[in-house]
Amino acid sequence: MTDFSNINIQDLPDNEGNSQADFYDNFRVKLNSVEQFPAMYTFKFIVKAADEKLASVKGVFQHPSSKFSEKESSGGKYRSITVETFVNNAEEVIDYYKKVSKIESVIML
Repeated sequence: MTDFSNINIQDLPDNEGNSQADFYDNFRVKLNSVEQFPAMYTFKFIVKAADEKLASVKGVFQHPSSKFSEKESSGGKYRSITVETFVNNAEEVIDYYKKVSKIESVIML
């Protein structure tokens, strides 16, 4: 599985040179070229440790196959969450990212 580190979807501009639609189209092409669907897909996010956002992120992933692991940063200010869940295609991956991008202050990796 390819690691698309440093992709922060919520920071992409809406109506400028690189629109979100263009980003998602490019991301879909990349996903389809490196992944074989259906598959288990790994998502990674970072939230502030004292924030309730962790539960919000987990709430997005309702599929029974979803598995979660968490790790606190060395300074204790942040928590990373890794989610492994079953997806049928690249569009489902993108839909998950879009849903999480609506949760304020979540960093997507």
